[in-house]
Amino acid sequence: MLGFLIQRILQAALVVLAMSALVFAGVFAIGNPIDVLISPDATQDIRAATIAKYGFDRPLWEQYFTFLGRALHGDFGQSFVYNMPVGRLILSRLPATLELTLAAVLGATLLGVPLGMYAGYRPQSRFSKAVMALSILGFSVPTFWVGLVLIFAFAVNLGWLPAGGRGATAPLFGVEWSFLTADGLQHMILPAINLALFKFALMIRLARAGTREAMLTDTVKFARAAGLSERTVLLRHVLRLIAIPLVTVFGLEFGSTLAFAVVTETIFSWPGLGKLIIDSITSLDRPVMVAYLMLVALFFIVINLAVDLSYAALDPRMRKGRA
Repeated sequence: MLGFLIQRILQAALVVLAMSALVFAGVFAIGNPIDVLISPDATQDIRAATIAKYGFDRPLWEQYFTFLGRALHGDFGQSFVYNMPVGRLILSRLPATLELTLAAVLGATLLGVPLGMYAGYRPQSRFSKAVMALSILGFSVPTFWVGLVLIFAFAVNLGWLPAGGRGATAPLFGVEWSFLTADGLQHMILPAINLALFKFALMIRLARAGTREAMLTDTVKFARAAGLSERTVLLRHVLRLIAIPLVTVFGLEFGSTLAFAVVTETIFSWPGLGKLIIDSITSLDRPVMVAYLMLVALFFIVINLAVDLSYAALDPRMRKGRA
């Protein structure tokens, strides 16, 4: 297990290094932030001084290695737009995206897996057919359209829930969280539903397919022959058999949602990482874009490592293989 962890850490370092080089070169190619930083009416002297201040007059490779050297010490530079350290800026936005992602992915999993298992266990029942129709709707309807419909229905017409923003927050371990206040929870409901709909549909279909396949295995047949109740068969045997693909998809969806909740955060004006990267791209805020995309790569590496380690807990054969 120790050798496996060392191998994954080395792989992670190489991936982050390659990602930083690709992102830095790509961001360099998309535009000149000087056009955003200073007024078009600025003199050539002011323009030249600003270029020299930010180091844009140096070769690309020199700029990259300067950035990399600072990044290794935790310094990702200063945001051009917000005029504050990039690391502190990203950390200030991370809790908003993290709590929204957890609410969406956990909600989708806790509702979708039981419904999918029932749809696979009783595929011909009317309720199962209704569940599958709901999953098709979740796959088919665009996220931005669902968000607009939710705002129009529950915020504009009914007035039950706020249309956007994060609401009131409360501190926990020095970090501000919305779920700790009633107002914050109300602001979370609509964006969390909008973000969870596709994941909900995915979990339903994955759990249904896995359950239908697992019901035909010898494990389930022997469990039934032993006189175990159907509830015990489903919870103790079928759920364990389908757990690995569910955990894999949960990890991937958690990572992708945490990194790319851009549409939902923009529609609902949720002040998270997705909205930050959109604003940074619009204003060509290079340090924020590079640091954000490196953070995304790191997120996926850590999540994939956690998923791999969870396999050993779910399947004893994998523990023996790694031992």
